[in-house]
Parts: sequence; structure tokens; C-alpha cells
Amino acid sequence: MIKLIASDMDGTFLDENQCVPEGAYDLIRRLREAGIAFVASSGRRYDTLHELFEPVVEHMDFVASNGAQVVVGGKLVDCEVFSHAAVRRLARTADLFDTLHLALFDRSRSYLLDDEERFEREMDKNLPNPERVFEVPTPEVNILKASVYCDEGVMDMAYALTRELGDDFVFAPSGRQWIDVMQRGVSKATGIEQIMEAHGVQASELMAFGDSMNDYEILRMAGVSCAMGNARSAIKQIATKIIATNAEHGVQ
Repeated sequence: MIKLIASDMDGTFLDENQCVPEGAYDLIRRLREAGIAFVASSGRRYDTLHELFEPVVEHMDFVASNGAQVVVGGKLVDCEVFSHAAVRRLARTADLFDTLHLALFDRSRSYLLDDEERFEREMDKNLPNPERVFEVPTPEVNILKASVYCDEGVMDMAYALTRELGDDFVFAPSGRQWIDVMQRGVSKATGIEQIMEAHGVQASELMAFGDSMNDYEILRMAGVSCAMGNARSAIKQIATKIIATNAEHGVQ
């Protein structure tokens, strides 16, 4: 029996316009009534997810910022911030490549280490409250999320970054030209594990939906894993089943 459903947002649960499809709120309510917990599992920060799901936030849990923020029953149960020294190493490495542009995120702002026109907004990388900076913010600023925009060759650059900084981070291509930078030991799967523990759920009782490489770990651990029709090839390879695209409301 499925007791917990975890879904990625952009390219998965949300439609092609990054909106919650009609009827989805009622579906979440009906899942809760049936004793099935629903989790929004996303690279988006918690504040943006809370806004998306405001009508039903009391009926669901959240794994935000690729596992850095975990909210169960309306309470923040985990918040993993980036090491300041590691973020500085990331910024120095991004500077080695003319095609890479680094964006850092705290709870409410986006720090752009390049001119704003060098970034293309895409899916969850909408860069809320952007602030152009010329160096990494001070250690007093808690960085929850980092992403790198690539002018070209996203897979090649993910490999190059892994060779340079693989001890610090995991680099997961997301969307057409973005790479999500995830802290070692922190992922959507580690966030889901905390929610599973809170609800007394085993991996065999988990169903997960995803489309991008930052969904890889959670799909591997889920008893039932569903790749979107628009998912990356590797995600389709590891999934239990392949369903319709997000534009076709496959999750719903």
C-alpha cells in the first residue's frame, strides 16, 4: 500500500506554465482523507512552495531547496546551510569558465555573481528578489541553495564541476541550461527520509514522481518510482514506470 506520495514540481507536478493544475488542491485534500501523505519535493525554496500551495499547506509536507529545507506538519524540522568556505570555492571555480554564471539563494533573496542579463530564468530558477553582488555574501548570510547557469554544454559543465568540486557538492543538471548545486549528503531523498520517519512510512510504501537529475536519489529509493514523459533519459531508465508529461497533467 502507498502511504506517502512525493512529487517534484517543475516539469512534473506543475503544468507547462509552472502553475498548479486545476483540481490538484482537491486531490491533495482527498489523499489526506484517505490516509496518504503528500509531499512537494522541489529545488524551489519553501517560501515559493508555500505560496503555490497556500490553500492546502495544512494538508501536506515540504522538501524544499533540494532537501535543505524540510517542513513537516507546518514546522521546519531541518535547515541545511552551505559552508561559507565551500561556497567561496564554488565561486572561484565558476569564475574559471566564461560560460558559467553562479546564483546563490538565502531564504528570500537571489545573489547573482554576474550581470542579470547573463541569466535566463527557467522553471524554478525564477531568481526572486535578485541582487547583483561582486563577491560571495558574508558568512552571516545563510545560503540554502546554489545554481549555475550554463551558456552551453550543460552536461559537459556538470562533469567539469564534479571533477573540480566533487568532494564538496553534487552537480545535477536541471532544465535546459541550469545545474543544481547540492551539498554532499543533502538531497531530496534525505529530506524525504525525515518525512518518512515522521509518518512511520517505509521506502516500499513511497511513490515518487520526477523528471530531472535532482530527482534521481528519491526515485531510486521509492517503492514505486514514476518518470515523466518529458523526463531526462537517465530518470526514465531507473523508474518503475513512465507516465504522461507534465503538460498532460501526468501526475494528477
